[in-house]
Amino acid sequence: MLTLNELRPGRGAHKRKHRRGKGTGSGSGCMAGRGNKGDGSRSGRKHKTYFEGGQTPLTRRVPKRGFENIFRKRYQIVNLRDLAAVASHEGEIDAKVLHAQGLIHSADLPVKVLGTGDAGRPLAVKADAFSKAAQEKLKPVKATTR
Repeated sequence: MLTLNELRPGRGAHKRKHRRGKGTGSGSGCMAGRGNKGDGSRSGRKHKTYFEGGQTPLTRRVPKRGFENIFRKRYQIVNLRDLAAVASHEGEIDAKVLHAQGLIHSADLPVKVLGTGDAGRPLAVKADAFSKAAQEKLKPVKATTR
């Protein structure tokens, strides 16, 4: 019968950690696997991931194109035909309602309403921006900006 004090891990389950620089007989003593001289053998060396041994790095060889405007305001888009699905909701339709319905990813980011499709009935929509087509179709209702 096996008792708790006789429990042992299986053969090969534990492998001893390789201790570098612990004498010539250890297999990686002397230079401890760092090779002779040079930047890589010194303490405190930093190897940059994009460094290619003095060759011009790929990030500099590849041509650069385009421009990313960091000040651009990115809107979450909702069409009028999508607002028809929220038609059962009474009252003002805002970002929280649209988020709850799964029409937008976040209630905190700005929302823009586009005029594709038709809402089916007059709606009170609260959003950050409206396209001209959406403004014309929502004309009977006061569309406010948050």
